[in-house]
Amino acid sequence: MTGGAAVPHLDTLPIMRSCWLNGSFVPEDQAQVSIFDRGLLFGDGVYEVAAVFNGRLLDADRHLVRLERSQRELSLPAPYSMATWLDVMQELATRNDITEGLVYLQVTRGVAERDFAFPSAIKPTAFAWARPKRLSDDPNASGLTVHVVPDIRWGRCDIKSTAMLAQVLAKQAAREAGAGEALMHENGVVTEGGSSNVWIVNQGELQTRPVSHDILAGITRDVVVEVARELGLVVRERAFTVEQAMAADECFLTSATSFVLPITRIDQHVVSNGQPGPITQRVRAAYLARAERLTASAATVA
Repeated sequence: MTGGAAVPHLDTLPIMRSCWLNGSFVPEDQAQVSIFDRGLLFGDGVYEVAAVFNGRLLDADRHLVRLERSQRELSLPAPYSMATWLDVMQELATRNDITEGLVYLQVTRGVAERDFAFPSAIKPTAFAWARPKRLSDDPNASGLTVHVVPDIRWGRCDIKSTAMLAQVLAKQAAREAGAGEALMHENGVVTEGGSSNVWIVNQGELQTRPVSHDILAGITRDVVVEVARELGLVVRERAFTVEQAMAADECFLTSATSFVLPITRIDQHVVSNGQPGPITQRVRAAYLARAERLTASAATVA
């Protein structure tokens, strides 16, 4: 997928997607959730997004470990095992003919009369769907502009909660500013992107914020730490400011459905020479090579 050949179905939704809801595959127009679902009423739920590459899931097992953690942190019962989720996610990619794209899954506390406290004897709602997205030839691989916004999220950003209004506002502000992503900060210190982790590079060394309650422990972030160290690069997990990002030799972001993308402009400020930096390109190439290797081996096993 790293070559120049066109990839079918990218960014083009199937006419009628097959979705999965509470144990059954259904057409998307039949995937209906109650208006009394706590995910709708309170954002009382968690979710995950995993990439599909070469028609196979990429790092889905890691995402599901994080899903289980999010469920525990919210005392949210786990309705399905990791093995079931893996089967469902791969089947969605196959049924919807996804060569490159993503699978989204969500678990809410379930349906009950509206009341803030947890209801007793309630069954969680679980659903999943898939969609195509360009990954190997992402149009933003030539450089991305980010827009600086204050981080107004709650104090448990480590939980992948469906309550995402702060990120919605950040992403909308970025769009209105003509940017492709938000760069969130607290008192000038970068936390993360609207849906990504952020990195800087100086003198060949990579730096990204350490994992805490202040950020989501990105799966792609963790993989990039591993990939970079395999390349012999130094990775420092340390916070940095917006000003330091602007002054960096290179800047990039990571996420499950963006992989590794260079940040070449922060609002009106051009990062370095305004081109993807050599370290960023090296890390992105290594990440893509790993994705090729893992999905090829998964297809062989299947």
